Amino acid sequence: MARVLGIDLGTTYSAMAVADASGAATIVRNREGENITPSVVMFQGDTVVVGSQAKRSAMTAPDHVIQFAKRYMGEPNAIYTSETGVAYRPEEISALVLKRLREDAEMMLGEAVDQVVITVPAYFDDARRRATQDAGQIAGFEVLRIVNEPTAAALAYGLDRADDGEEIGTVLVYDLGGGTFDVTVMRVVDGDYDVIATDGDRNLGGFDWDGVLMEHLNGAFTAAGGRDLTDDGALLAELRDKAEIAKRTLSNAPQAVVMLSADGRHEQIRITREKYEELSADLLDRTRIITEGVLADASLTWAGIDRVLLVGGSTRMPMVADLVKRLSGKDPERGINQDEVVALGAALVGLDAQVRGEQAKEKKKYIGSGAVVETSPGDGLARLTKGKIKSIKDVTSQSLGMVATHDHDHSLQYNSIIVPRNTSVPTRRSDTFHTLANQQTKLRVAVTEGDGEDLDYVKVVGESTLQIPPYPVGAPFEVFYSYDVDGIIHVEVKDGTSGKWLGEFEVERLDNLTSQELDALSDRVARISAL
Repeated sequence: MARVLGIDLGTTYSAMAVADASGAATIVRNREGENITPSVVMFQGDTVVVGSQAKRSAMTAPDHVIQFAKRYMGEPNAIYTSETGVAYRPEEISALVLKRLREDAEMMLGEAVDQVVITVPAYFDDARRRATQDAGQIAGFEVLRIVNEPTAAALAYGLDRADDGEEIGTVLVYDLGGGTFDVTVMRVVDGDYDVIATDGDRNLGGFDWDGVLMEHLNGAFTAAGGRDLTDDGALLAELRDKAEIAKRTLSNAPQAVVMLSADGRHEQIRITREKYEELSADLLDRTRIITEGVLADASLTWAGIDRVLLVGGSTRMPMVADLVKRLSGKDPERGINQDEVVALGAALVGLDAQVRGEQAKEKKKYIGSGAVVETSPGDGLARLTKGKIKSIKDVTSQSLGMVATHDHDHSLQYNSIIVPRNTSVPTRRSDTFHTLANQQTKLRVAVTEGDGEDLDYVKVVGESTLQIPPYPVGAPFEVFYSYDVDGIIHVEVKDGTSGKWLGEFEVERLDNLTSQELDALSDRVARISAL
C-alpha cells in the first residue's frame, strides 16, 4: 500500500508524518531538513515561495507575504491580491502550503503521495472543515479524513504510553497552537478513544500572545520618542518577528531584551516574564474559562481527570503549565514534541483509513465466490498495532439546527437544534417540521450552527429550498441531519404525508467554493511552482 501522509496544517507552522505497517509513526522532514515548515507563502512574480524562506522575507517584502491563512479558512473573501490582480482565497493559500509539503514528502520518501489526512481545530465549524478539505483537493490530494487536532494528539500520545504498558484513563487535552485553542476530554481505555466533550476558540493562540507583546514593545518605543512601528508594513513585520523571538526567549529565561530601530532611532527595550504574564493574563484566563466549561459539559471535575496533556507550541510558555497545574492539581504532561504530536496522530488515522479501505476492497472481491469475509470496526488498525487501538469516536463541536417559524406568530423565527453539541459522531438525527400555509409548495432548509434559540447568536452555514406537494397547512416533513466523521453536514428530507424521501440534497454553503470554483483553483495551483 502507498503511504498516507498525515498533515497538521497549522496557523504558524505545519508538520507531516507517515505511519508504517507496524503502526509506528514518524515525522517527515522538509527539503531543508526541518521537522516543521512555516505556513507562510510569498509571491515573487510567477514564482511562489513557501516555508522558511518566505517567513524570512516577511520583513523585506511584507506586501507579498501571506501568513496566518488558517485564521481565515471558511471565509469567502480573498486574503491576497497579486501585482497582476489575481485574487487568492484562504483555501488556495493553504493549498500552496500543502502542495509544498506534498512535494517535500515525495522527495524524502522516494515515492508518490496521493492520499492525506489533515487535522483541524476541534472547534472548526462546517464551513472551515469544508474549506480545509477543499484546500487538500486543490493541492492535488485525495483527502481521506479531516480529524480534530486534540484527538490526533491523544492518539499518538496514547500509543506512546501504551508502549510502556501504562493505563491512560480520562485525559484532558489542552491544545494551544499558533492561532487556535481547543480543549478536549476523552476516555482512553483498552485501545478505545472516546471523546466526551470539546470546545475552543478559533481566534485564540500564540498569534494573540505575540500581539500583546507587540503592543507593549511599540508603546515603549513611541514613549521613548520613536515612531509608531505599526504604520509601516516592513516595520510591523519586523516588530512581529522580534516579538515572537522575545516570546520564545521568555519561555526559557526570566527576561528578554529587544532592539527596535526606525528613522535612525535605536532603543533597547527590556521585558520580564512577570510583566509579559501580566500583559497576557486576560488571554490565559480565556483558556481557563473554556477549559472549565468543557469539564462541566463532560459532567466531570478535576478529580475525574487522570492525565492532562499539553499540545501545541504555545504551551511551552511557563504560564500555561502553571495555570493547568493550579487548576488540576496535576503535573501536565507534554509527551511527544508539542509541534509534532498532531501530525503523528494524523498519520495513524491515515493508516487506519487506508487499512479499512483495503479490507473493504478485499471483502468486495470475495462477494459471490462462496467465501465469507467479516471484519469488525477497527480490525485493521488493531491488528497492525497489536491491539493498542480499537476505535476512535469523536464528537460534534457545534450544535446543528434549522431555522424554524413559531406556530402562532409566523413573523418570529428561532433556531431549532437537531444535533446537540458534543454528540458522538458519526451521527444521524431528525426533527419534524410542518407547513405554515395551505397549498405550500416550497420548503426552506436553513442549516445553523450554534447553541440557543436566538438566531442572532448562531450562524446559518448553508441552505436549500425544496419543491414539495401542495398539502393542507400543518403537513409534516421530517428533516434528517447526518454528521460524518469529518464533521461535514449532510441533509435529507422525508415527506411525512406520503412517506416518500425527497432525497439527500447538497447544502448550498454560502462561504465555500462551488464545484466549478474548486476545479478552477485546482488547475491554477497545479500550474504554480512552489519553491
